[in-house]
Amino acid sequence: MSEPLLIRVRNALAGVLNPASGRNIVAEGAIQGLSADEDGKVRFALQVDPTAQENAASLLKAAKKAVEAVAGVNAVSAVATAHAALGAAPKPAPPKARPPAPKAPAGKAAGGHDNPLGLKKRPRIEEAAETLTGVKHVIAVASGKGGVGKSTLCANLAVALAKTGLKVGLMDADIYGPSLPILFGIKGRPETRDSKIVPPEAYGVRAMSMGLMVSEAQSLAWRGPMVMGAVRQLMSDVDWGELDVLLIDTPPGTGDAHISLIQSKRLSGAVIVSTPQEMALADVRRGVQLFRKTDTPVIGVVENMAWLESPSGERQYPFGKGGAEKAARELDAPFLGAIPLYPELQQASDAGTPLAARDDHPASAGFRQLAEQVRAFIATL
Repeated sequence: MSEPLLIRVRNALAGVLNPASGRNIVAEGAIQGLSADEDGKVRFALQVDPTAQENAASLLKAAKKAVEAVAGVNAVSAVATAHAALGAAPKPAPPKARPPAPKAPAGKAAGGHDNPLGLKKRPRIEEAAETLTGVKHVIAVASGKGGVGKSTLCANLAVALAKTGLKVGLMDADIYGPSLPILFGIKGRPETRDSKIVPPEAYGVRAMSMGLMVSEAQSLAWRGPMVMGAVRQLMSDVDWGELDVLLIDTPPGTGDAHISLIQSKRLSGAVIVSTPQEMALADVRRGVQLFRKTDTPVIGVVENMAWLESPSGERQYPFGKGGAEKAARELDAPFLGAIPLYPELQQASDAGTPLAARDDHPASAGFRQLAEQVRAFIATL
């Protein structure tokens, strides 16, 4: 079976190098809004440096040419975007005397969008990752589609790893839908020390989320640069300390947050979470390909909400049976096991008491088995 057009287009774009950085334009996160419809029309935006317009024009031309050469592409609509429009006249110099800038509200930097935590100047993602000097391993927990229980599984995996004796941190990189505060029952803004955020600890896990920096009712209408800036600062502006493993709960899909994490060059591996139905599995395949394409090891695939057990012990499969295991086999990726659909898991998550912290529930055994496999993987690194 041939690869979907979108994947072939992305592969073609990955062959275009930015001479200014020496990296391909996909890996450095320059491609935004990539889409390919059934008629073979491809659309994308190329994020460029507004100070290097000559390079931007030639880079856009090379990107369009690479896409046009892909079989099945009938039309290409591409634009170059920057914080200042290409070809725009320079802004007049500001007057010498300027009033002081207003104080930025909590969670937003004054005059910019790359410093959402507002603690210090924005770091590059590589520089942000370099601040994790005490963190031995960084593992992304990802899913191609939302609604598969990834955040709940990630939180319980973190607790299960902590119960094995490891020093564990959990970074909630789902900027638009942060759920970590609810899952761990953490309330209130975290403290700061020496211009760094001190992550609160719950159930043996140091945890940090954008949800702890804004009110529950506040929506974050942020574009890509804000999201990527938040990911950078969740690394560099949080005092993670000494950790054996830092789990990162990523947003659904393969977007800006994933690209930032991959660019950090700190990922030790990725765990992919899916439910059994085909709609979710199609996105799992895309997620696996993204990590493999960027040389990030895929630790394995977990099937969540695998079945529902009736009081009589009979198993019901509301989302299909064994789909994630089959997909893992087809992708030649390890299958890390299946987690059943427990009503108590939802209740415990809403209450902020992860089931993995208990020894008297069958769910804890499943999370413990998953934790042992992740621990075995990092032991080989």
